[in-house]
Parts: sequence; C-alpha cells; structure tokens
Amino acid sequence: MSPRVLPVLPERPLPGHAVCIDLRVPAEGPYDLDADVRAALDVPQPGGERRFLVVDEADRLVAHQLLYERLSSYGPAHVVCLAVGARGGRTLSRSLTLRPPAAGVLWLFDSTEDGVPGEAVLRPLVDVLSTPEVFDAVLRALGEVVHGVAVPAVRVLEHDLTDEARARAWRQAVEGLAGPEVPAGNVSADQVPGALALLLDERVPRSLSGHRWLPPQGRAGAALAACDEAVGEAVEGYHRVRGPAGLLTGAGRDVDLPADVERVTVELERFRTAVADAFGAAGGTRPTAEHRGMLRDRGVELPELPREISRAGIVPALRDLTHDLIGKGLPLRSVSARLSALSARTAPVGSAARLARLDAICGPERLRRLGARYPFTAGGSRPAAFAVTGLLALLAGVWPLLGWALGPAVGVLAAGLAHLMLRRRPNRSPDGRIDGGGATGAAPRLFGGLLGGLVGAGLGQALGLPVWVGAVAAAVSVAGVVLLALRDWSRAVDDWWALADPEEAWRILGEIQDLVVTTAVHDWLFAEVRHHCSAGAGAVAGLLRDLADTADAHGTPQAARKAERPEAGPPPAGDAGAASWSWEDWRDDADDWGDAADSWGEGADAWADGAGDDPWPGTGGRPPASGPAAQEPAPAPSSADGPPPVSAPGSLPAPGWLERRYGDGGPALVDTLVGDLVAGTVLILDRCWAGIERDPGALARAGHERRLAELLDETRLRLERDVAASPPPRYEGLGDPEALTSLAAFTDRSVRPDAARLTGVAADAVARLLLAEDDPGRTVALCGPEHLRLLSHDPLAARQVRFVPEAMRRGAAGDDIWRGTAEDVVWTGAGRHAGILRLVPLRADVVHTVRAEEAGEA
Repeated sequence: MSPRVLPVLPERPLPGHAVCIDLRVPAEGPYDLDADVRAALDVPQPGGERRFLVVDEADRLVAHQLLYERLSSYGPAHVVCLAVGARGGRTLSRSLTLRPPAAGVLWLFDSTEDGVPGEAVLRPLVDVLSTPEVFDAVLRALGEVVHGVAVPAVRVLEHDLTDEARARAWRQAVEGLAGPEVPAGNVSADQVPGALALLLDERVPRSLSGHRWLPPQGRAGAALAACDEAVGEAVEGYHRVRGPAGLLTGAGRDVDLPADVERVTVELERFRTAVADAFGAAGGTRPTAEHRGMLRDRGVELPELPREISRAGIVPALRDLTHDLIGKGLPLRSVSARLSALSARTAPVGSAARLARLDAICGPERLRRLGARYPFTAGGSRPAAFAVTGLLALLAGVWPLLGWALGPAVGVLAAGLAHLMLRRRPNRSPDGRIDGGGATGAAPRLFGGLLGGLVGAGLGQALGLPVWVGAVAAAVSVAGVVLLALRDWSRAVDDWWALADPEEAWRILGEIQDLVVTTAVHDWLFAEVRHHCSAGAGAVAGLLRDLADTADAHGTPQAARKAERPEAGPPPAGDAGAASWSWEDWRDDADDWGDAADSWGEGADAWADGAGDDPWPGTGGRPPASGPAAQEPAPAPSSADGPPPVSAPGSLPAPGWLERRYGDGGPALVDTLVGDLVAGTVLILDRCWAGIERDPGALARAGHERRLAELLDETRLRLERDVAASPPPRYEGLGDPEALTSLAAFTDRSVRPDAARLTGVAADAVARLLLAEDDPGRTVALCGPEHLRLLSHDPLAARQVRFVPEAMRRGAAGDDIWRGTAEDVVWTGAGRHAGILRLVPLRADVVHTVRAEEAGEA
C-alpha cells in the first residue's frame, strides 16, 4: 500500500469492519489503482459480508466506474464512498454503480490550501464509518435521501487512553502473559491428571496387582523360591531349638541352623544376581521386543500395557494439565517450568539405573552381615551367675546332714546345664563344620554352687532346722536352677537369632520384588509411554518458552513509537470551537440564497486569499484544536522497523467536531488484555497437540511463534482501535487464512468489562450528547460556508445516525444513564467513537448520474 494512505486508513481493519480503500491520486505521481482494488478483494471477511469504504476524489467517481463495478459485483458488496471535493466544486457526477441501495456517496468539501483534506478530518471519520453497524446505518440512510448522496455533519466523542497508559497496559499485559524467568519447579502426582500421576509416584496399576512378574519356572523365580524355602527352614529350626526341648531333649539334634543361615545367604545372593542380570540386560531407555525376550529368558514376564494408561492418553492429559495451569493464571514461563519438571520426572532412565537401588537393598555388605558367624552367649554376667548359683546352692545346703551333699550338687547341676547349653548352641553345626563359638558361664556357676552349698550346709547344721524346711529349700533350689537355665537358653538363642537375623532375607526379598515390579512397570512396560510423555512435555515447555520470548519482543512497541514523535498529552475535555451552520440560515427565496452565497463567498475568499489576515496561520483557516490537536503529526515509522503501527490519536490534531477524552486506564484493562492473550494462546496451543502426538521432536515452533505474533498484533490493534472494548471476534485466523482455522470468540461480549472500566473515562458525556434534543447546530458540517447553497433546504429531508459502542453502556445499568436514549441509536460492537452523523441531502440539480455509455473507459 502506498505510504500516502497510511495516515488516513488503518493498517488493517478489525475483523468484520469495512475494508478501506483510498483511490485518490497521490501527490508524488501515478500509481496502480487496480492493485488497491485487488488487495481489498483479497481481504477475508466473515459471513460472506462485503463492505467497502472508499475514499475518492469527487471529480473522479465516473473515471473509476470499472473499479466500483468490480467492488460491487464481488459478493455482492456494499459500498460507501467518501467523495472529497475541491472548494470550487458545485456539482457531483457519479455512475449508476454508486446508487442505493447497494452504494451511497458522502460528499466532503475540502477547505485546506493544498486541495487535499487533512488526515485529522478523514482518519476519525474513516474509523467511524468502517464500523459495520455504522456503515450499514449510513448506507440505509443514504438510501432514503435524494440520489443517495449527502453531505455529512458530525459531532463525535472519542474515549481513548493516553500514550503512556496504553504503553503501560500493553507492557503489563505482555508481562502477565509471558511472566519472569523462573527455576525449574517440582511437580507431584496430585498436581497432574490421573494418566500422568501413574508415571510420577511409581504406583502399580490396579489391573496388574495379581500379575506374577517372576514365574516359579524362570531363573529369577526359582532363585526367589529357593531363598524363600531356605528362610522358612531356618525359621522352623529356630523354633525347634529355642524351647526346653531344644536344650533338655534331642529335638534339635538334627537341626543345623548355621547351615540353614548359610544357605539363605547363598540363595539370596543368587536371586540378587539374577535380578541384576535382568536389569542390565534390558537397561535401555526404550526396551524393544528383543528386550522382552531377554527378560523372559531371565525369568521376568511382562504383561500387556494396562488399561489405566496408554500412549494415546498422554497428549490429552498434557493438554488438560497445560490448560489447567494456564487457567489458574500462571504465566507461560511458569507453566513451562512445571512442564520441564514433568519432563525430567517422567524421562525413562533405563533399568540399569536401578542397580544402585538394588545394591542399597541387597549389597555385598548386607550379604556379608547376613552370612557372618555370631557367638552364642548365655547366663548373663559372670559375677551375677556366680552369685545366683551360690544362693540357690546355699538354700539346698540348709537341709541338716543332707545339705553337705545337696548344696554342692546344685552347683554341679547348674554347671552341667551351662555346659549342655554350650554343647547344643545353635551357632554350631552338629558335625562341627560351622561354629561361631560361645560361652555359657559353667565355671562361675560351678564355683558359686560349691561355695554356696558348703556355706548352706554349715548354716543348716548350726541352725538345726526341721527336715521339711530343708526339703522345701532343696526343691526350690533345684527348680530355680533348672528354670534359670531354660530362661538363659531361650534368651541366648533369641539373641543369637537376632544377630544372625535370617528373617531379614524375607524383608530383602520383598524389597527386591517391589523393585522388580517398579522397574518392570515404569522402566520396561511404561518406557514408551514415559518417553512420549517426557518428549511431549519437553516440547510444550520449549514452545511456551519460545512463545514467552516472542511475547517479550512485542512488549514495548509503544516505547519505540513514542521515541519517533513528540509526547502528546491529553487535551482538556469539552467542545473545541468551530464554525457551525444552522437550518435557520437556509431560505426558500432564491435572492436570500444569493445574498447568503455572496456573503459566504466573500468570507471564503478572504479566508483563502488573505494569508496576512488569517486568524490561525498555518492551519488552513481552521481554528487550532486544544491539547494534542495543536501538535504537528509525526512522520510514519519506517517500514524497516516492522509493520506500520496504528497512528495513535494523540499524534493527530483534532477537528472541531471531535472531542477527545483521555483516560489513564481502568481497573479491568490489563486483566482483560491478559485474558484475551491467554485465551488466544490456548487456541494456538490447540493446534500443536496433534503434532506432538505424532512426533514431539518434530514440533514446528516457528509457525506457532508466528501465530502468537499475529495474535499479539491483533490484540494490540484492538487496544489501539477501541481500548480492547470488543472481544476478539470469530474470524478466519490470524494472517494467512489458508494456514489457520477459524477461531471462536474468546470472551462473551455480554460479560466483558464496560468501556469505563477499560479506559477510566465515564460515559456520561456520551449519554448527554445522545439524550439532548435534536439540534442541527450541535453538528459541524464537513463543508465550507460557500457550499451551503448546494444543500437541500428541506430540514425534514436530512437523516441522522446516532452511534455508541456497546461497551459504553455495559456496566452502567446501575447509574441508568441511558434511560430515555432514542430507540434509533446504533450500538456498535467495537470502536472508541460515539456521536451523531447527520446526512444532509443536496439539491436535485447538484447530483448527476452518468450511464456507462456516457462514462467511457475508466
């Protein structure tokens, strides 16, 4: 597009808005008008509706007949032409194509010195008329006036943001979307969908709870059974040995506990070796069918993939997780960090990595401790054994006369039982092959018993106790020696068993089996699923990081734009002064028209020719607007810096009929922008899941980055055009229509924040404008005083269009400021302008219709 039209036409219309074309001849030379028409016809529009807003020179409407015919026949289409006329023009010629109901003409009279209307007038007018609702209402109104041609009279209120507020809101919205750099976080099973939780907490699916991973006929299963049998036999022998029968009878004579413990150690080591062999043989991160066969040879039987998890369910679960995290308000980089953590947690590392855990469960040190020889120690401390045995022997020795034999005999009995415990100790094999040694305190018992017995016999002789006392004492003494011996035996056997602890092998077997099941499920059975999940989560995490970087690159476009032009502060609210006209100035009398014409003509000539008398030098005879209206427009940015930005309203002077109200941004502005960006990003992400399902490593990020860039451009465009008051509509993609599918509306318009909460500017001035009584004097005619004689003198012939963005009345129900608003108000879906367009028809003899044969070649 030629640079000459950039200040007037938007860089691209909002979806659904009229397509704008500028057919005026540029000052720098000729150009291809047909190319502009072709470009306009290529712009996609929803619902098959074709609206064209054409800016043309009033004296070239007939010359461009073929171009208008092309526009009108495409769709069919509707055309509204802004015909810009020179000050000297007194008649308008148009072709049949520009007649109602499919077309109409708005005739604007220029009053600037160079003969071209200022962009300050055309740009806001184009913005207003390109809004579909206003376009349709104006076209209907033109169909009701003579010839379908009218001169517009306008009064418009513009609600917008200051450049600083817009830049700040955009920066905060992009930061809210992208977020800061965060370290890789952690993700737990209770934070992810069920299909992914199985990959995080190493649970075994319920459908596999009864599966026999190590069948008895396999090598590992046979070693497991042999070890389990050896532990069982050792436990059985222990229970046979530890009781009175084990000491006093020959019940434990055929029990070889040291050999049983040795066998437990050997079988446990054999089982551990079989498991380690299986771990190493299928140690790859993605076991193949060949690995299954190798595992079967080593005694590990893998089932089919359980119904609780499948490769096909991973990507939908990742999508749900990503949507859930984004829906909770996490920015893209935070979501990326969570997905990166998930990728690391689910990445298959191979069963060989489990060997370290296997060594921790059943390493050489633990096997050595299990197979070690521990001594058998009974009787407690030796001084205590000496004293206790001596006391019992003393009791037996108090029997007069017999005590001299019974007392020492009790000491001999205690020593004999101690010796028997030593002979039948459980840590000695019957054949003596294995002997852990031991001590039972026989000597202290013997010496203590002899000494105590002699002392007791002497005491009994001296006291002369009755016989029955001596008999009872002797019986108690013998029973005490036997019971104490049995107690010491059982305690000593238990202590030795606890040191040897063969039953620990059962616990080790259980831990190894659990490790085998975990390895079989997560490293072998789930390997493909884990790889798919890890690769998919990593791909999405990388994509989100790239999208965040893309968003950051769009975070400060306003700063560069402000550097290219002077800062424009907000003008004060209120109507800027401008000349207006009144219906009362028109008369039926031709002489009155002539007098008025002469009067206006003299003023216009003076206005045009008397530069020295110009009350507003350098403004083409127009009063300067306040605030930014008094500033010079900045040059358009270079195309080398990227796509041309939308000209901000603060960089253009305000015409007299335009009142600007600037806000600093309402409380809902940033959240609304972030919501639009997040919703659009989710829609963009929805396009990547199929590719991740096929091959996560081949995800083409560049295309998604381009789509996000287009989404950011589209959102920024709406921020520029109507402060994001309108939700992103349904349209055929962002950018290339054939490359993107149709996107649904992100947000319901009925719940979208109102314009006041977005701009920070109340809509009361708009309501007052619309509620005021009809007064032609409130509008400013876009013509000079010398053109009033061309207008119809019938006030009832004019048509009026009132328009207000729907966002201005949303949220204002409590104030009820719109009560009594005229029913003919057009509520627009988008736009920052509200106001009145009065269409004043022309006299019947001013407009001429030229037929095709009269027009000739265009």
